[in-house]
Amino acid sequence: MFDKLCVIGVGLIGGSVARAARQQQLSTSIVAYGRPEDQANLEAAKRLGVIDEYFFELAAAVEGADCVLIATPVAAIESIFAALKPLWSVDTIYTDVGSTKASVVAAAVRVFGSVPDNLVPAHPIAGAEQSGVEASVADLFVHKRLIIAPLTTTRADALQSIQRFWQRLGATVAVMDVQRHDAVLAATSHLPHILAFALVDMLGHQDEQNAIFNFAAGGFKDFTRIASSDPTMWRDIFTANKNEIIPLLQQTK
Repeated sequence: MFDKLCVIGVGLIGGSVARAARQQQLSTSIVAYGRPEDQANLEAAKRLGVIDEYFFELAAAVEGADCVLIATPVAAIESIFAALKPLWSVDTIYTDVGSTKASVVAAAVRVFGSVPDNLVPAHPIAGAEQSGVEASVADLFVHKRLIIAPLTTTRADALQSIQRFWQRLGATVAVMDVQRHDAVLAATSHLPHILAFALVDMLGHQDEQNAIFNFAAGGFKDFTRIASSDPTMWRDIFTANKNEIIPLLQQTK
């Protein structure tokens, strides 16, 4: 489907996309781009067969790519766009997996002046508390929701290709506008994570914290599981979608 797939950010999501694409034989070449400080993770990705090769130079990674998938934290996407700008190709389809979409669109406008018509914003509703390529699995997206948030200017062929790609990875694809995506995810994902982080932090400072955690029932364990997610990643998500999250927080008072 995409002869050469380039993944920028081979963590849990990026690694799982690469694994699934390989398992489904959707790409003959899967490469990754990362920073020198990410070398251990990139080496692990290559050793595990998640990718064929990795590069520290973005130009080498994206050269000849049919699809470039940006799987970095949302706060890093603007800098990725800026690095991609001089390399941008009309023959390549670009997409992301960020948990917020308005921030991605705004970043594209700041960098490019307008959103390129071959950029297809997307968000898989899937994940795990673990991070890094070693936590990635090929079936992460099977029977999971995948939201595509195209603009009116998005190229039809690019949109259709990304829809088919995610369907082949096992996801159920829905199309939603950018603002609605962020509003829905604020209520169903972002707010619950904030509440979980806050509750576990509060109880962790109680005098009876040992008893609290030792006698926790199933419902509370769900909160602690959610609160064990990567706090840096979630901080970036909360910041990016604060306009939708803050009104919901105010309603919880």
